[in-house]
Amino acid sequence: MTTYLLRDVSPLGEARTDILLADGVVAAIGSALEAPQDAVEIDGRGLVALPGLVDLHTHLREPGREDAETIASGTRAAALGGFTAVHAMANTTPTQDTAGVVEQVWHLGRRAGWVDVFPVGAVTVGLGGERLAELGAMAESEARVRVFSDDGKCVHDPVVMRRALEYVKAFDGVIAQHAQEPRLTEGSQMHEGVVSAELGLAGWPAVAEEAIVARDVLLAEHVGSRLHVCHLSTAGSVEIVRWAKSRGIDVTAEVTPHHLILTDELARGYDPLFKVNPPLRTQRDVEAVREGLADGTIDIVATDHAPHPREDKDCEWAAAAFGMTGLETALSVVQETMVDTGRMTWADVARVLSSAPARIGRVDGHGRPLAVGEPANLTLVDPAARRVVRPEAQASKSVNSPFGGRELPGRVVATFLRGRATVLDGAPCDGGSADAR
Repeated sequence: MTTYLLRDVSPLGEARTDILLADGVVAAIGSALEAPQDAVEIDGRGLVALPGLVDLHTHLREPGREDAETIASGTRAAALGGFTAVHAMANTTPTQDTAGVVEQVWHLGRRAGWVDVFPVGAVTVGLGGERLAELGAMAESEARVRVFSDDGKCVHDPVVMRRALEYVKAFDGVIAQHAQEPRLTEGSQMHEGVVSAELGLAGWPAVAEEAIVARDVLLAEHVGSRLHVCHLSTAGSVEIVRWAKSRGIDVTAEVTPHHLILTDELARGYDPLFKVNPPLRTQRDVEAVREGLADGTIDIVATDHAPHPREDKDCEWAAAAFGMTGLETALSVVQETMVDTGRMTWADVARVLSSAPARIGRVDGHGRPLAVGEPANLTLVDPAARRVVRPEAQASKSVNSPFGGRELPGRVVATFLRGRATVLDGAPCDGGSADAR
């Protein structure tokens, strides 16, 4: 394994120092470290060192929709975005609702080698919302699943949700809920408000999210289990989670990069790139989720990377699929909305994009501090760089990024997975699967 000496980097944006990566761990940290023989030296002046990013919410589409994404292409995109671990959502074909399917996904991730892939197990069989899936078998499988979600669909039956919350307590699992009351969102196309009324599109009301969030935090309190709220998007949901945490309820929540920066005004052009579930909300909601992330009410940023082939997006709005890609732009959006505005520091970024998602997902070896002896999972970012997003040039098989043509700050210069470079000089290293184990 190659030894790397990172010269004059700024861990978490603080004082510059050298970091030595050897034998898969952080071997030394200090000023003017002596370079071991054959070490590769990287000039890190102006670069911020972060723990490798961890995404709790990624759609890799494989098995079943390899036309949109594969585990290899999606994890390559993740590495380019600074990630060293991702959680692969369960809405594949077949659904990740058995030990066999989650183990298949886990092995495909190991074979690809760009990042560590942790499968998310379905809560119910086939995401049908009626019968609990093989939660215990998935937890005991080689994939060691700890996060369960029917994301894409809501576990709308309160009895099923209660039973799921009770079941996962046995192995310290967490239910990640897609909060969407189906009766209130039937046929919905975008956020219900002034813009939807003017465009004549069926609205997705904020209360459809908030009602499920309120119900589920009370269920979590009742059974004493862990609840995670996926892609929280409304001001009301932020307030409910804030209230729940004040009561000591074990709830965590995520916000996506696109909900931190985009609003429903973008629907005025009827461009399906901006069609997503939950929908883009109002500027008031954007401000609320930013504040919630800054004050810790919202625990993490998760991409909800949702690739789609061209034919699923290059059509009229009503027929288009919901979803956006996000792995390669997430860190830049967080920098623009939270760091460059003074709401957060780079240490805060490490918390919401690395340590907290690793803790929620019960992931070993990721989200660890940049300290001697820790696994060498880390990312180097140039915060002074500016780049124009070009979806066609990204690693994902799909190009449905909402940021195409937009200039964003920051550039991932290097990503290391257990001391092995997966990205150098902003480009993927050849042979991502080499020594993946």
